[in-house]
Amino acid sequence: MNNFNFYSPTYFVFGKGRENEAGKYVKRFGGTKVLLHFGGNSAIKSGLLDRVKKSLTQEGISFVELGGVLPNPRSGLVYKGIEICKNEGVDFILAVGGGSVIDSAKAIAAGALYDGDFWDFYTGKKVEKALPVGTILTIAAAGSEGSSSSVITHENGLLKRSAEGNALRPVFSILNPELTFTLPAYQTACGITDMMAHVMERYFTNTREVEITDRLCEGILLTIIKEAPVAIAEPTNYGARANIMWAGMVAHNDICGVGREQDWATHQMEHELSALYDVAHGAGLAVMFPAWMKYVMNHDIMRFAQFAVRVWGCEMDFQHPEITAKEGIAKFEQFLISIGMPIRFAQLGAKAEDIPTLVKNMRLGNCTVGSFVKLTEKDVAEIYKLAV
Repeated sequence: MNNFNFYSPTYFVFGKGRENEAGKYVKRFGGTKVLLHFGGNSAIKSGLLDRVKKSLTQEGISFVELGGVLPNPRSGLVYKGIEICKNEGVDFILAVGGGSVIDSAKAIAAGALYDGDFWDFYTGKKVEKALPVGTILTIAAAGSEGSSSSVITHENGLLKRSAEGNALRPVFSILNPELTFTLPAYQTACGITDMMAHVMERYFTNTREVEITDRLCEGILLTIIKEAPVAIAEPTNYGARANIMWAGMVAHNDICGVGREQDWATHQMEHELSALYDVAHGAGLAVMFPAWMKYVMNHDIMRFAQFAVRVWGCEMDFQHPEITAKEGIAKFEQFLISIGMPIRFAQLGAKAEDIPTLVKNMRLGNCTVGSFVKLTEKDVAEIYKLAV
């Protein structure tokens, strides 16, 4: 196991009706004027936004609103939010929504305290300070409610990039599984795939003697595999939704990734898909992860065999571990299909002829992507081809 530092200061408020306490927690963490950040009409139509406003008003906290966050959140709204924060004296950002809203809120929070272009943080500059962010989660997926990262698409060039820094971790996050009851099955499945990918980016590692985090990863994956079909078939099943919501947070606050090398090549390849085609992030990951697995499997066949046995219940073939490894990947693909996810380019509307553009947009040059196997541009192109 490698040396590591782990800092995860988010205060989690979990359970039924807890969104009604938002104002209390904004006040507790020093907010006096809030940017209330949200997505489309669902938060308005459901009455959620009104409940949040009421809780802020009851605590004497003023607020300004900024809605309109889209899936794969865009830079244009971030620039607008930063301007509002600076002009209005905002000292706290409250994100009401899923990962896209939270990521947008984080970008605004960083940009509001920065004299330069917030995009600097998405091209390598580490975020050292930001306005405090609170979240009210409505989609279990991205794990942004507990993570130190944010992903934004810049409209100039459709570049999808991430920023990192503990200053981006929300100071509090309210998680009420009931707020996910009305999600369409496809959106639920996309979220499930996203959180599984967050675990697997950490699970496939070259670091040895990491049994504790291996077992944590496997436990989260087993929970998701058990609860996902229930949540899709019974959208108002509180137990299934609750387990999935907490799994999504634990999958990405990095408790599963400490002390071990992590990969993240699949996420970067998917970012180019969702930037170019504006597909759901989880759907893109469903297409890219099995393709990546097939390409890199032989690098450490026993780790893939372990994944097959411990997560998917395959029988270990010690004479031919590659058979076990392939069976595990096949079972993963079957699971994705069973919850309604695509596993091929065509199902996303992606085109084989665009592969050179996807590779070019990664801007690798002579560099590589990923850690489990360091992938060149040629490798990336081959993986995209496996996904066609």
